Amino acid sequence: MTIYHGSDHIIEKPEFGKGAVNNDYGRGFYCTRSLELAKEWACGHGEDGFANEYELDDTGLSVIDLNAKPYGILNWLAVLTRHRTYWQNSSISSEAKSYLQEHFFVDLSSYDIVKGYRADDSYFTFAQDFVSGIIPIEKLRRAMHLGELGEQIVLKSPKAFEMLQFIGSYDAAATDYYEKKMSRDLQARRAYRADKDTEGLNGLYIIDIIREGITNGDPRVQ
Repeated sequence: MTIYHGSDHIIEKPEFGKGAVNNDYGRGFYCTRSLELAKEWACGHGEDGFANEYELDDTGLSVIDLNAKPYGILNWLAVLTRHRTYWQNSSISSEAKSYLQEHFFVDLSSYDIVKGYRADDSYFTFAQDFVSGIIPIEKLRRAMHLGELGEQIVLKSPKAFEMLQFIGSYDAAATDYYEKKMSRDLQARRAYRADKDTEGLNGLYIIDIIREGITNGDPRVQ
């Protein structure tokens, strides 16, 4: 498969073990199948960058897709709460994170590749609102599809890195792609605000999940 990595420099040979441990899925090489989205990521700080193109042969690799059954959005969120360090403070958020990790966490250590949502910019705010008890799970599901965020593909093992071949790179001009990134994020925030209060207190909130002892596999959270 062809994948892209947005960066401020050209990366011909990505190195295993690099990267921040507090990214969405921990340390790894974060990519997308969308060239346009990679260019946005490359210009994330308002400066020109590059979309590096690779061919990944995933034959024989162990792949987990957190966006596909049997996994649900709470499995993704449990992984996110384990790795991302900053969360809103609320009376419930600490208990919610502990509950999610105890009942919905998925151990990624045995997988070569992880697929799932990318919690950048406003999308991390949406996740925080659910953990803080502000929105129900139904709104979180809808929010994660606003702005055509797409999925990210993360290489997690030495074996995966060995199967990656650099093809070339594309220039990404901040004058174009930083503006596209900010516009997409703004549209997502506006749509989220418009949807946020439409159902009142209806829906399944994190406090309901905790009180009812809902666990992984329950059809209400799939």
